[in-house]
Amino acid sequence: MTQQEKITSLFEAFTQQKILIIGDVMIDAYLWGKVDRISPEAPVPIVSLIKRENRLGGAANVALNIQSMGAIPILCSVIGQDEKSHLFNDLMKEQSLETAGLISSSNRITTTKFRIIGNNAQMLRVDEETEKELEPNESDLLFERIAKLVKSHTIGAIIFEDYDKGVINAGLIEQVVKLAKDNHIPVVVDPKKKNFMNYRGVTLFKPNLKELREGLKLDDELNEVGSIMDAVKKLQELLNVKIAIATLSEKGICYSSKEEDGSFNTGLIPAHVRDIADVSGAGDTVISIIALCMATGAKPDDMARLSNLAGGLVCEYVGVFPINKERLLEEALKTFL
Repeated sequence: MTQQEKITSLFEAFTQQKILIIGDVMIDAYLWGKVDRISPEAPVPIVSLIKRENRLGGAANVALNIQSMGAIPILCSVIGQDEKSHLFNDLMKEQSLETAGLISSSNRITTTKFRIIGNNAQMLRVDEETEKELEPNESDLLFERIAKLVKSHTIGAIIFEDYDKGVINAGLIEQVVKLAKDNHIPVVVDPKKKNFMNYRGVTLFKPNLKELREGLKLDDELNEVGSIMDAVKKLQELLNVKIAIATLSEKGICYSSKEEDGSFNTGLIPAHVRDIADVSGAGDTVISIIALCMATGAKPDDMARLSNLAGGLVCEYVGVFPINKERLLEEALKTFL
């Protein structure tokens, strides 16, 4: 099989996958405007509003990325019973996303991030959210929903998309990891700080450089490739994960896979030169491509290369956008041949 056939075949295999996504969902609300003067009241720019826009964010943006690649996302989360929850459900329906995995709670608000964009650049963000953990009965209900969906669907991979907003907790992680192992489903994780060391036994763990440093409590700035790779291997040992992939911003992405004989298959993929407009949502895209590659049995170096390419592509747009499958395939064929 030629490299071109290999890449095309991988993209075709994505369309057969169902990916279950567990995590914190949100609304990305945008206020778009023009800036041409400074306020007389304070040294701040005045944004003259042109349009408003609402998009799905957080774990819901991961679902959009999975959908954009032709696969079927199944989103599991807890939202509020507020006005924004109705908007969230409407956005889900507009995108033809299944809502069977969503639970509403009167104890929570629906997370909303308001981004103010002036002259096509983000100027300010205002967050309306809660970070408290789910009540035990809510967490139990969420797991019951997850278990039911796993039983009724052929799931190719499970994603934990953690934004530290309280939907994911140590108990839920332990239950889902056991459920996944019992059903031979790989689990991939996009972590945040609170639960960082609670993901023991997952298949793949994907921190960024800041999360890697904070999670391992390292004083070292991790500026050198060698020290980064050592930290990634240490993380693998501590969490007992088969594969770790760390995103390194302008440095690219590194991966480490523990082989059957105990050795490590490691590599560093340099970043592709891009006209970066906004890095918002790039991590969502990276974990989505990784999960699809995992579900289709792709090798660690291939999933690192493709997810690295995809993460760079979405940074060319202002705001959070899912990856475009056709453009990613075109770029992959051009880059990897």
